[in-house]
Amino acid sequence: MKFKDKTVLITGSSRGIGRAIAIAFAQEGANVVVNYVKNKTEGEKVVAEIKKLGAGAIAIQADVSSESDVKRMIKEAAKQFGRIDILVNNAGIVFDVPVLEKTYKQWEQTLKVNLIGAFLCVKYATPYLKKKKGASIVNISSTNGIDSLNPESADYDASKAGMISLTKNLSQALAPHIRVNSIAPGWVKTEINKNLPKKFIKEETERIALKRFAGPEEIAKAVLFLCSDDSSFITGSVLVVDGGYIG
Repeated sequence: MKFKDKTVLITGSSRGIGRAIAIAFAQEGANVVVNYVKNKTEGEKVVAEIKKLGAGAIAIQADVSSESDVKRMIKEAAKQFGRIDILVNNAGIVFDVPVLEKTYKQWEQTLKVNLIGAFLCVKYATPYLKKKKGASIVNISSTNGIDSLNPESADYDASKAGMISLTKNLSQALAPHIRVNSIAPGWVKTEINKNLPKKFIKEETERIALKRFAGPEEIAKAVLFLCSDDSSFITGSVLVVDGGYIG
């Protein structure tokens, strides 16, 4: 098992991509800190699944846009397992509203959760990460942060582009003790995306070379690679996982 006895903290891991990442790490022997904002039931379900795999797990409620919540979450995680080896910044929100109809509050909340939240988690987890050889941070960005022409997600795109820039800067600031990389997923088969119009899904699928959306577990595998010794000389990189999408 590649992550036996290591502890990984994954924000926004009660569902979707975050949940898949949590399960994948548990399958490789890691202790997992499952973070949720509101849905305690879903968070506890993920913990139960992880424990069935024989790994340690705890669910912690925290809003990553709140500095006090992040401080508390990090302290609870370290107290529970005595260490933090890996941080995965996965928490994110999006408001699909035409760009000029977006409110200040929507822009503010998107940036606070998606970008500032990632910074806060890194800031307060770093003292623990520095203590562990091979420590790693992975920021879940998006192909929207690289090349997007969708005005409805302008704030989301800006936050994800900012996360990529943050990744590159942190990779220099935290070297050589901590590696920092980013995953940029394309379309992923999650509960949220299942509610998209069928015509839109069909059109977008045709733009993907592999002719399908990714499964959450496929994103999780990419995260595990960037956190493992298999990628020991990779930092400051952005790994695009989009099935060959043509915009």
